[in-house]
Amino acid sequence: MITDLGLKRILCAGTSIICLGGAAPAVAQTASTGDTAVVEEVVVTARRRSETLIDVPISMSVQTGEQMEARGAPDITSLQRVTPNLTLQVSRGTNSTLTAFIRGVGQQDPLWGFEPGVGLYVDDVYVARPQGAVLDIFDVERIEVLRGPQGTLYGRNTIGGAIKYVTARLDNTAPHLRVRGTAGSYDQRDLILSGSVPLGERATVGGAFALYRRDGYGENVFTGADTYNKDVLAGRISLELRPTDNLFVRLSADRLEDDSNTNHGHRERPIPAALAPLVTPVQCRVVLASKYDTCAGLGDANEVITKGASALVEWSPQEALTFKSITAYRKGVTHGTGIDFDNTPARILDVAVANTIYRDDQFSQEFQLLYEGPRLQGVAGIYYLDATASGQFDTILQAANLTQGTTGRVDTRSIAVFGDLSYDLTDRLSLSLGGRWTRDEKDASVFKANYLGIGSPITGRVVAPIQTLTNYSASATFEEFTPRVSLTYELTPEVNVYAAYGRGFKSGGFDMRGDATATPSTRNGYDPEIVDSYEAGLKGALLDRRLTLTSAVFYTDYAGQQITTQRVNPAGTGVVSFVDNVGSSTIWGWEFEGRARLSERLSASFALGYTKAEFDQFLSFVANPAPPPVFIETDVADSRQFQNTPKWTGNLSLAYEHPLGDAGALQLLGSMSFRSDSSMFETPFPQVDQKAYELYDLSLVFTSNDERWRVGLHGRNLTDERYRTGAYTFAFDPAAPSTIIFGDSVIGFYGPPRTISVALDYRF
Repeated sequence: MITDLGLKRILCAGTSIICLGGAAPAVAQTASTGDTAVVEEVVVTARRRSETLIDVPISMSVQTGEQMEARGAPDITSLQRVTPNLTLQVSRGTNSTLTAFIRGVGQQDPLWGFEPGVGLYVDDVYVARPQGAVLDIFDVERIEVLRGPQGTLYGRNTIGGAIKYVTARLDNTAPHLRVRGTAGSYDQRDLILSGSVPLGERATVGGAFALYRRDGYGENVFTGADTYNKDVLAGRISLELRPTDNLFVRLSADRLEDDSNTNHGHRERPIPAALAPLVTPVQCRVVLASKYDTCAGLGDANEVITKGASALVEWSPQEALTFKSITAYRKGVTHGTGIDFDNTPARILDVAVANTIYRDDQFSQEFQLLYEGPRLQGVAGIYYLDATASGQFDTILQAANLTQGTTGRVDTRSIAVFGDLSYDLTDRLSLSLGGRWTRDEKDASVFKANYLGIGSPITGRVVAPIQTLTNYSASATFEEFTPRVSLTYELTPEVNVYAAYGRGFKSGGFDMRGDATATPSTRNGYDPEIVDSYEAGLKGALLDRRLTLTSAVFYTDYAGQQITTQRVNPAGTGVVSFVDNVGSSTIWGWEFEGRARLSERLSASFALGYTKAEFDQFLSFVANPAPPPVFIETDVADSRQFQNTPKWTGNLSLAYEHPLGDAGALQLLGSMSFRSDSSMFETPFPQVDQKAYELYDLSLVFTSNDERWRVGLHGRNLTDERYRTGAYTFAFDPAAPSTIIFGDSVIGFYGPPRTISVALDYRF
């Protein structure tokens, strides 16, 4: 575990490196070693144009596809291990839905109609929903993680930051084919095929196909099915056209099918004695030994399908001017059995689905005009989004002989106008100004009712409601202007300092699970979130590019914070959901990253992040001792903390390359990542809150001299650490005895155990 002494040692080491860097710029301009032991320059598109990482006045991290493959990274959640102040995990109760937090800002709940706080982009196409967003590492050139609000260039719902998944353009000079196969622990069997073929001088077609198979880390001891298994089929195809020298067109389509079993989690408490007679077999009444095992009886079948198509057109009538059009359509659907919250064969607390549980589609159109002059650079554009999200489910309470049916839909139309310009005031000083105006229109409908017995019309049972809790349609419009300004000063040709201010905007909406009987204000919806962020940083390459450093300090004012809470109703009439603007908070901290070439064969990378996040006001609905209403609003800021936000995150990696003559070279890569204590929810719950932990990975990779062959041996989580990535808590409250009907259901979801894999890669 991370101790205070351990943190002090890490900080001392980081301070030593900073001091070394502070003394180095003058030397770095004149020294010359004549060898190749340097850190390569990184080119990014964070400001919608190609720039070096050092020149961008944004705190950001970049990982290439090659780097992630060298570590045996299975999907984009592995970025959490190497990126400071980032939480990126598979959402609770799912296999392919993404939970993302940056600097304490994000969203854990993937409910339809509820906007994420971190934006995900695939080749500049915004992916509006987190379902199917746990992207596997194939057909990727690099992934950029932008920290802090990106409201000017990336718009709504990027108040925490943005993650950009960037694929490479096709090679139009010769045919290419790549085959990659992986075998490993838990009968892992992966196959990736990718390639491209020129169709004359002006056209190229290419694509990638990926098949992922793996047995489960655990077992459903009631049904015998695997848990935490993987059964994914994904593909992407692209056609690139160059009709003229100044016109480029790319047409792309992709599809992902995830048939992995439903993830019901692990029950952390034994069944209460009063409900034990409902549960058979008896081994399902106790806590199972393996954290990956479950005893759920709801069912194991699950299917997630996401697909999309896009068209990119780039026209450059002049060298300095480029017009860009990005047109995209995406669609997703989830068929599943739901989540068995009580984790037993009984129907004590189950969310059941007989038909589609979730469906979404989105159309987006963006026009950009980019200018690259000698002193002035920038981009201006218009963005439009038309999206629909809907879902339905039954919440079953067997002990009360009650079913709560919920269904809802939200339509969103968003339009934005934006611009960002950078001007070189002097040879060393540049100013950037940007702004974005966004208008969101939302139409929502929500229905929620209680039914006597097990099941409702949602799951095919013909029965009338005994109590209608919510039944309304509503509309709302949200507008916001989000500016950004930054100053960058060049200390040396390869060292920059910057200061920046930016505003972020996350759209408001309506709670699709809202109970208008318990909380009548749910009909009014909730307001947007606003983030004002102040940041200063230093980026540079030192010691003849043997060392690169990026660092930033930040301060954030967070207003109108949307918090989603699910709680048992003391009246025993079901689960009550709240999505509320709880108040305001203050977040501050810093990030520090670096890469160093210690010798021609030995290199290192390191990262350290600190986030201090505190609520200034937290207005929450708490049980009313003298109802009605059942809940009343109270400020409980002193007893709340940020979820999914450890104070400390960090990583240290070492890579050693050993030449093997004419055969090729070996690379040994070892890394350690750590996260300090973190809370699963705003309300502390010690039984599921995650303590500090460390993960150790080791890879050995052989690459042939012609780079056609590559063989990798990868070990991840070598110490077999058990760490939670999510939880649900519907705990028994002794002050409200009727809550026993919820089964004291406390369940946890866990990250992967120790795995060993061998990957074989051939390119021709």
